[in-house]
Amino acid sequence: MTAALETTGLTRRFGALTVTDRVDFRLEPGARHALIGPNGAGKTTFINLVTGRLRPSAGRILLGGLDVTALPQAQRVKRGLGRTFQINALFPGLSVLENVCLGVAEHRGLGTARRTVAEAAFALLERLRIANDASRLVRELPYGKQRLVEIAIALGLEPTVLLLDEPAAGIPSSETHLILDVIEQLPASMAVLIIEHDMELVFRFAKRITVLVQGAILTEGTPADIAADPRVREVYLGERGAP
Repeated sequence: MTAALETTGLTRRFGALTVTDRVDFRLEPGARHALIGPNGAGKTTFINLVTGRLRPSAGRILLGGLDVTALPQAQRVKRGLGRTFQINALFPGLSVLENVCLGVAEHRGLGTARRTVAEAAFALLERLRIANDASRLVRELPYGKQRLVEIAIALGLEPTVLLLDEPAAGIPSSETHLILDVIEQLPASMAVLIIEHDMELVFRFAKRITVLVQGAILTEGTPADIAADPRVREVYLGERGAP
């Protein structure tokens, strides 16, 4: 089966410093996969390479079997790659619905009828259970709901691969369930890769986990494999162990 996303020998150097070191990674269609690692492991750099924000020093990136290594970010989005950011990139002075409409219009084309765009955007808000907040300004929302708006915008791009960069970052523990509930209800056909420090969320969400350390893959396996691996406990989980 063709991978939804695959990297081979992916490498990024800044001068003499190697921050992504020959990473071979495969995300299967419909996967629920997590990428974890300590601070400075290179997780966000890897995502920036995959999405085209950074150019690799070596290696290839395949999306649905097609080589997208040389394509700009916008072309990768059009080929089905969606992403959220560690720090949200919303327009706080616009309403929730207006923010999502921008994402839908970008994907469908600026010539798409305004009503069609608004209906599609509202349907996404309904799916994420935040339709009641459609008319509220983004800056009026609690941070957990702001992250849901960002996910709605990403879904408006109708991705086949969705990359979630620390979706629970900055969210009070009492609101983390909002993110998990939404992630668990994403279409089964969509491949989802989550980069996250909240280990409870990771172990509840992921069917497979990759551990990145100093820009290289340390190990990969099921949540049970990762929880039992002493190397992972040493470099990442520490004395807390696994959930």
